[in-house]
Amino acid sequence: KKCEVKLDDLTLDESPYYWAPSDDLKRPAFTVYPTVGKTVFTTWENYSTWFHESVPGHHMQIATSILNKETLTAYQRGDAWNSGYGEGWALYSETLMDEHGYFSDPGYKMGYLLCQAMRAVRLVIDIGLHLQYKDPEGNVWTPESATQYMIDKALLKEDYARNEIKRYICWSGQAISYKLGERVWLRARENAKKRLGDKFDIKKFHMYALKLGPMGLDMLEQELLKWDGR
Repeated sequence: KKCEVKLDDLTLDESPYYWAPSDDLKRPAFTVYPTVGKTVFTTWENYSTWFHESVPGHHMQIATSILNKETLTAYQRGDAWNSGYGEGWALYSETLMDEHGYFSDPGYKMGYLLCQAMRAVRLVIDIGLHLQYKDPEGNVWTPESATQYMIDKALLKEDYARNEIKRYICWSGQAISYKLGERVWLRARENAKKRLGDKFDIKKFHMYALKLGPMGLDMLEQELLKWDGR
């Protein structure tokens, strides 16, 4: 059966994003790349983004929850979104693909590093804007100075940078959750490696972790300490 999704049903912005499948799987998942009126595109700076948004990022994470009906409630599968858990996993997925050599092309590697730079820059901006800290020039952060800082340090285009700053202003702490979450996923993986030694299997680790479903980062780390390698 043909799947139809009206554009009015989507929350369109200027950043690529993932749209999860319906709980009954009648509507498939998909990713969205807003063109914002453009007709010509480059790929090098978006390569890592699709690992983040699709596989092994949000699609593997969210689809695993949706399929896991035996142990997760409908609320856990569809509405219990935790940004640290979800965005942390997706950012961890980018790092995972780098570890497995998927950015061997210099252009794709540069795009990956630029994405990492953006994630680092917005930690400073998010905290600075909401706590009214001073920017590198000694002035209190403003949307204008934050936009310019993203352009200078993360090499973002102005329209994209402005869109990002609007998001940070409206959703405090969300940008920070990416890096915090990634650190928990990486730390939990290293703890499991040290604890289990030769019994550690990264595929089993990922499957066990994703089947837990979304939860807070402290609880996630505690649950992953219980994993016995099976």
